[in-house]
Amino acid sequence: MFGKLLSRSLYKTQALQRNNTMVSRSFRACVVSQPSKGVSSHEIVEVTSAAELPQPLSGKDDLSVVKVEWSTLNYKDGLVLEGQPGVAKKFPIVPGIDCSGAIETCTSGKFQEGDKVVLTGNYAGQHFDGCYSEKVVVPTSWLVKLPSGISTKESMIIGTAGFTAMQSIMSLERHLGPKLSKNDPILVTGATGGVGSTAVGILANLGYTNIVASTGKVETSKEWLISLGAKEVVGRIEPSKRPMSKEKYLGVIDSVGGGILSTCLSETKYGGCVTCCGLAASATIDDASVFPFILRGVSLIGIDSVQLPMDDRRKVWDRLQTDFPKSYFQLDPEILRLEDLKLAGEKILKGEIKGRMLVSPKSKL
Repeated sequence: MFGKLLSRSLYKTQALQRNNTMVSRSFRACVVSQPSKGVSSHEIVEVTSAAELPQPLSGKDDLSVVKVEWSTLNYKDGLVLEGQPGVAKKFPIVPGIDCSGAIETCTSGKFQEGDKVVLTGNYAGQHFDGCYSEKVVVPTSWLVKLPSGISTKESMIIGTAGFTAMQSIMSLERHLGPKLSKNDPILVTGATGGVGSTAVGILANLGYTNIVASTGKVETSKEWLISLGAKEVVGRIEPSKRPMSKEKYLGVIDSVGGGILSTCLSETKYGGCVTCCGLAASATIDDASVFPFILRGVSLIGIDSVQLPMDDRRKVWDRLQTDFPKSYFQLDPEILRLEDLKLAGEKILKGEIKGRMLVSPKSKL
């Protein structure tokens, strides 16, 4: 376990020793270790300083301490929780790529104690200790003050998934411009996942009437997806080796990658646009062809929420403030404690999660 494997003093960096006074009361955190390749172990530790955790930030002068109220479970989090490669730079680490909460201290004075903020991206829970903790220390420049009218819980119902969904929609709007009408067919893959289901809801809230939701769980999720705003629910898009297929969709929001993305490209209409933000199926675009690009003028746009510049990040939150369906906030998402994360990580990688799951670091809900 983490406490036995490594002495906490090993992790104390000179930079955070200067800030130890910033986090004075003990708090809990979930630490994931990797005893061997592809194997993970979990421990809920109680510490008095972020410097006692495995990967505290160092070399940053302007830091803020955020008292975490809510986090979420994302596919990336599942990979880290399961000790899988490709997301966490190294282990042990505190996972959690996003959170919302209240400022406890801010060295620059940009935020005042009690200000409500949200953190998404910037490699939290990947390259340094993340948000599955009662407190997190991050550079102040990475925090966005919550827009008025959005609570900390609501911001994590949106979460990285909703943020990425809105980015994808904004990219479609920007690229397709006036030729995108509310009646044009838009395909959303991975529709029962966080990004997919939220994209369906936002599109419907914006007035789009021809949303096609694709999922491998039609029997159990069709009614739910239609209630979110889908006009049609179809099965999983099957990988195809055909470079060109019948034109079906002007826009596609894909969060799964692999052969599914290749098929989406082959079915996109002339001048259409496909956004790609995930790799739940595969990190490769299997059997892809250049023909959709050179014969139909199809565009493929990558969506990155991690390193998005702050000005663009604020624009996305501004759109979420006005265009995110308020009905989502009335839903009853499952709430996880730190002790629940190991099993939840297994489930999300198996595709057994529907919609959003919130994480509360509190010892008691």
